[in-house]
Amino acid sequence: MSSPACLCVGIAVADHLCVPIERIPAAGELVLSERLSLTIGGCAANVAVDLAKLGIDVGLAARIGDDIFGRFVREQLAASGVNTNYLFETPDCDTSGTLVINVRGEDRRFIHSFGANAHFDGSEMPAEAIAGAKVLYVGGFFAMPRLTAEAVARLFEQARAAGVQTVLDVVIPAEGEYWKALTTVLPFTDVFLPNEDEARRITGLADPVAQAERFHAAGARTAVVTCGKAGAVLVSENERFRSGAFSVEAVDSTGSGDAFDAGYIFGLLTGRPARDCVTIGSALGASCVRKSGATAGVFTRPELEAFLAENQLPFETI
Repeated sequence: MSSPACLCVGIAVADHLCVPIERIPAAGELVLSERLSLTIGGCAANVAVDLAKLGIDVGLAARIGDDIFGRFVREQLAASGVNTNYLFETPDCDTSGTLVINVRGEDRRFIHSFGANAHFDGSEMPAEAIAGAKVLYVGGFFAMPRLTAEAVARLFEQARAAGVQTVLDVVIPAEGEYWKALTTVLPFTDVFLPNEDEARRITGLADPVAQAERFHAAGARTAVVTCGKAGAVLVSENERFRSGAFSVEAVDSTGSGDAFDAGYIFGLLTGRPARDCVTIGSALGASCVRKSGATAGVFTRPELEAFLAENQLPFETI
């Protein structure tokens, strides 16, 4: 069985989300939303779907429960063109779920249950599947209790030995001590892609440039800190720059960071330089926020090419 070009490893979630409401209901109050949706979520699943929309051969390695939500996740992934050969069903377990509460003009609120994701430890992955890929992406590190830093380091070391590029993203569920675990993984990480808030929780630093420098110094070959409407910061051995952001009308920012990751990975897979990877990531992230849900608004490849032909992203060397 041949491996996909990109193997996404990590969290898969059934997202329950609402079209933006005017306010959070008071105790006992009913507030109406135009629509409540069930969609696929979770870093690894979102990135896999987004890459499939760009025509990339991509597979997802994750755990789901033996419930109706697990069946929904598997069916929707397959319908999106994602290889589900490495999607493992966990008996007597619920599929991970997130309640996404969107309030107009405010950032999202999340209520999450680990579900089957809590049982994923990385040992599920056959060595030949990793070695056959071009990019190994781990999404949702710190949101899977059994996927330890040592386990991720082993997966990345295995990938590196086979010439596979390694890409890491995190989910920070609460304030805590994350630095020591992360420094176990970063020496085997080609690209680290946290957002500014996650990076602040990990490093204690408020400046995204200082955050990216800290991650690079700890071993990441390239550190990219995304900053929402303020763009992104990249620090590597050969490059240091800040990018702007594309201006679009935002409806729901769910999945926008994952779309950035997918765009950056697409750039890696197609041999683009770092600035092009950030440009594609920024375009895909911008496209995501135009519709409710983590993947519904993300560009297809023709849409991406048309958008980039008409829009330029500003860069500043730092």
